[in-house]
Amino acid sequence: MITWRIGTVLSTGKRWRGATELTVTLDRPLTAAPDDTPHTGTGDPAPGSPVHEVRALAYTHLVGNPEPGDALLVNVSALARGLGTGGYALVVGPASRFGEPLTDLPADPPPGPGHLVKARYTPLQTLVLGVDEQESPHHDLLRDADSLDGMPVVVADLHSALPAVIAGARHAATQAGRPLPRIAYVMTDGGALPAAFSRTVAALREAQWLDTCITAGQAYGGDLESVTVHTGLLAARHVTRADLAVVVQGPGNLGTGTRWGYSGVAAGEAVNATAALRGRPVASLRVSGADPRTRHHGISHHSLTAYARVALAAADVPVPVPSPRVEAMPGWGADLTRRVRAQAATLEAHRLVDVTADDALVATLRTCPAGLRTMGRGLDEDPASFVTAAVAGVHAQRLIARPAT
Repeated sequence: MITWRIGTVLSTGKRWRGATELTVTLDRPLTAAPDDTPHTGTGDPAPGSPVHEVRALAYTHLVGNPEPGDALLVNVSALARGLGTGGYALVVGPASRFGEPLTDLPADPPPGPGHLVKARYTPLQTLVLGVDEQESPHHDLLRDADSLDGMPVVVADLHSALPAVIAGARHAATQAGRPLPRIAYVMTDGGALPAAFSRTVAALREAQWLDTCITAGQAYGGDLESVTVHTGLLAARHVTRADLAVVVQGPGNLGTGTRWGYSGVAAGEAVNATAALRGRPVASLRVSGADPRTRHHGISHHSLTAYARVALAAADVPVPVPSPRVEAMPGWGADLTRRVRAQAATLEAHRLVDVTADDALVATLRTCPAGLRTMGRGLDEDPASFVTAAVAGVHAQRLIARPAT
């Protein structure tokens, strides 16, 4: 079920590739979320009080560029439930301008190739040109492509790992005096479907830390579109000429507190896809020293299930070896180091790889052009989370220069 409202645009806010933030006033108020759930409306209303103004997000390639005074049909379901990542009023389309019906709807797209439908059979399904479809200039290249030629592929659970993995790879290249790697991000559809929702991707692309974003499955809006993770990886290697790829879902993570009911289970399938295409899978561990939930303390059960039960192919699993100064950071400590090593040892089908994590690596993380945040915590609140993702990038970069055996 969807909770609908008409939102009138009061002002426009931040803009990034494919998206614009708005402040809108609702035709009917929502009820403020309880204290223990995130609230992403404007201001700081007391729990249970009516909320009239909220943040909204418009995907400009779908609904155009709303301006103050426009009335918009908005989906406020996530806001009504006090959810975090999805906590915007999402613009579905225009309703009116200053009380008058709109006649200047976004123009029809020009005729062109592309028959891939993503977000299929939803009111906002969108047609895109798939990198692998018959009308694509890359179709002949990808039609019989069957190998990644040993390209390293870092697989992670949470979108927040992406900038840290990239930082680690760049750090390792700089330390070794090697060229910075060309990096492709293959965004799977377990979280957000529109790539434009990710300010992380926008910031990494703008800073040229990330060379391309490929949206796979039902996800859309990347530089290239693919039907599957497999063709997304093949496009990363053969179309964009990436040195390494990162596979992780878009922003958001669906979880139910059960062994199997979480969207990150697809990380294990991404390991299988990489191995099937003769790439070199690198399994990034989801680690936390600050998460109060025991199932996510140390190595999250998400990683343990995905890599121990879902991944049928062997992967390299980088395990951080923190320097004394890094281990002394808040939320880390010797107990966490021992716990992570003991949990990693249970991943018997994989190859554990010790990777030093020192001050220089942390310093590189601090230069990241995209914000480092996971579950509301930053680098200084939960350093183990980002450092563990970064060492996966370090190891992947080292594999680039090392022939497969």
